[in-house]
Amino acid sequence: MLSRRLLLFVPVLFLLINGCDRQDEQASSAPKELVVYYSIDESFAREVLDEFEKRSGIKLLRIGDTEAGKTTGLVNKIMREAQSSKPRADVFWSSEIFQTIRLARLGLLSPYDSPAAEDIPSPYKDPQHRWTAMALRGRVLAYDPQRTEAAALPQSWRQLAEPRYAVDLAIANPLFGTTRGHVAAMFSLWGAKPATAFLQGLSDEGVTVVDGNSSAVRALIAGQVQYAMTDTDDVLMAQRSGASVDMRYLDMGDGGTLFIPCTVALIKGGPHEVQARALVDYLVSGEVERMLAQSESRNIPVRQSLRQSLTISMPPSSQVGYEDVVDAMDEAVACVRKILLR
Repeated sequence: MLSRRLLLFVPVLFLLINGCDRQDEQASSAPKELVVYYSIDESFAREVLDEFEKRSGIKLLRIGDTEAGKTTGLVNKIMREAQSSKPRADVFWSSEIFQTIRLARLGLLSPYDSPAAEDIPSPYKDPQHRWTAMALRGRVLAYDPQRTEAAALPQSWRQLAEPRYAVDLAIANPLFGTTRGHVAAMFSLWGAKPATAFLQGLSDEGVTVVDGNSSAVRALIAGQVQYAMTDTDDVLMAQRSGASVDMRYLDMGDGGTLFIPCTVALIKGGPHEVQARALVDYLVSGEVERMLAQSESRNIPVRQSLRQSLTISMPPSSQVGYEDVVDAMDEAVACVRKILLR
């Protein structure tokens, strides 16, 4: 009888020990720090993340990306890690919204309805709580007021395909970052045929394609081009460095400009979900949105009350839907590869 009991017990003991070993392996393989992937510019992200560490006592492992790859590189990294069933990141803090929506659609983000986002307007929150958006940047046309009179500037983005503008224009590679979303928004709002004609017009006149928005502004400052498609923060930073550069909000075709928010999301399967929620709460808070609005980036708050308290005016916004832009992105990217980057 005793021998029989021992025979029954040994396999159970083996399974318990083996299970504990696997748990120990998983625990030892998980990063000890809370891991945040971010495509926010380093100079702006550092202050915010430093403050979180100071207040929470939670140590962060911060992983960014290059100017050229920006958000796209990090998104591909998240997708690869998900395929291997070993998500490394806990939180994704993105400088744009379109790739975050893509991750949500792929099922790679965990729902979390942060109480700190309660006062964020509904257009900037995923109905399924997979991401929260805040801190807007506008897509603008940059120019040198010493070389170009304001009266000579185009009024709409479609006009940039005209030879007088396209021949002297710099644009970041539309396979990446906010420029990728901007071109996809053209396809969504205008339709495929007019948007394709826009890209063809740029290509025919030899538009200058560079590796990022800041590079487009640098080409403008260096006198290599007369105009640059870029984001508001790149112009503002150039101005603070003493460069002769200004910007114009152009009409997307519906009476408004394209504003692109930052986004915050929990990575599905991240190893530190409880601590990650604390970071999400902080990043989507009004305090952080205020910090970004008062930084050199001058992001525009999505909270109207915050805009009022900071006396920040906001031009009319395009009504193109962010989800609709993502729907058009594959077609836009295919046309960019075929027409602009051939």
